[in-house]
Amino acid sequence: MAITSQMVKDLREKTGAGMMDCKKALEETGGKMEDAVDWLRKKGIATAAKKSSRVASQGKVVALGAGGWGVVVEVNTETDFAAKNEKFVAFADDVSKLALEKQPQDLAALNALAYPGTGRSVEEELKQLIATVGENMALRRYDVLSVQGVVAPYIHMGGKIGVIVALESDGPAEGLMELGKKVAMHVAASSPLFLDRGSVALEALERERAVLVDQARASGKPDNIIDKMVQGRIGKYYGEVCLVDQPFVMDPNLTVEQAVNAGAKELGTKAKVAGFVRFMLGEGVVAKEEE
Repeated sequence: MAITSQMVKDLREKTGAGMMDCKKALEETGGKMEDAVDWLRKKGIATAAKKSSRVASQGKVVALGAGGWGVVVEVNTETDFAAKNEKFVAFADDVSKLALEKQPQDLAALNALAYPGTGRSVEEELKQLIATVGENMALRRYDVLSVQGVVAPYIHMGGKIGVIVALESDGPAEGLMELGKKVAMHVAASSPLFLDRGSVALEALERERAVLVDQARASGKPDNIIDKMVQGRIGKYYGEVCLVDQPFVMDPNLTVEQAVNAGAKELGTKAKVAGFVRFMLGEGVVAKEEE
């Protein structure tokens, strides 16, 4: 019996198994859907779909950089114990290296890439891993930076936080990478929300301004004084949320921008921070209460 793509799709929806596994199951069972489901269950492959409702908030963040290209990837699982499983760690590392090599544009493209040495896609390999380890897992986030210069990676607390920082410059790559790593360490510690003042979301700025105006008015000062008070406090707000305006953790007398300028000058060049990405493991994941 000929195995059609629709049959493979239907079996995949029933079981959550990968396409190649579904095709194999149908071939082995003569195209009989229920027998194919049982075949996958016996192989331990169809169990992945049943685990998909369980919350995965542990795992690993991996950040990698090579020249002017860098990636950061978050792979989640349910428990810290499983996050230390050598197969899980290998998957997270391999996917990150694959992302750095192939440079996919988004998470969907990363999932669709061929996983090395298996004949399966990244998405299908993850389902195999779920069946093997016995916990729900997710390739949750992926981001990328590219720049004419270097992208420096930094991993904090063994994969709890991953950061990449792009430095735009035509200076020596080795020295710039060291400088970029220092900025990445700052990002890990200080968690800026925006790159610079120009990238602050208008909604966030207006919300902050409204709060500051109300606070200033409560002082009973006249409007012209209130305006000056608010402008001063907005400047302080920028220093809290914008990376380049934050006090540099390694020398609080300098802003990050000033520290980068000074570091680049020592290298005989100029440089500016062109972008950053910071992933903290599990941020935004709401764990379900045990019944």
